[in-house]
Amino acid sequence: MPELNLLNLPKSGPLLGLDPGSKTVGIAVSDGLRMIATPVEVIPRGRKLKPVLDRLFEIFDERSCAGLVIGLPLNLDGSAGPRVQATKALVFNILKHRDVPLAFQDERLSSAEAERVMIAADLSRARRAEAIDASAAAIILQTALDRLANSN
Repeated sequence: MPELNLLNLPKSGPLLGLDPGSKTVGIAVSDGLRMIATPVEVIPRGRKLKPVLDRLFEIFDERSCAGLVIGLPLNLDGSAGPRVQATKALVFNILKHRDVPLAFQDERLSSAEAERVMIAADLSRARRAEAIDASAAAIILQTALDRLANSN
């Protein structure tokens, strides 16, 4: 699988951000001008991947998205571990389901940052648990949007 670069994404249109986990996939979307990333929902992962991919592309189509930005869970030292392999397997299945433009974004510490923001907003532990993955997806996507804006 080739390394997927943000600059290979279409130049316009909203982007969908993903925070893939073993139990859930957090989803966020950008606005059409690619300035703001907003959490959308958390898709639970079961034994079958098809329902996850069906819901993912339902959101993708509803929001008229042009591409996907997927969080790549590198180790703190930048090396690839088992979670990177699981993410690349998910990408393989996404592309098998539908050929869409996509790129990776380093997601180190995105969940920790999302939790800090939620604690600062005084969200309860239960509410944070429900929203953490979608918020992490928004942080991943916002980081990618900022990088894209700075590359132009």
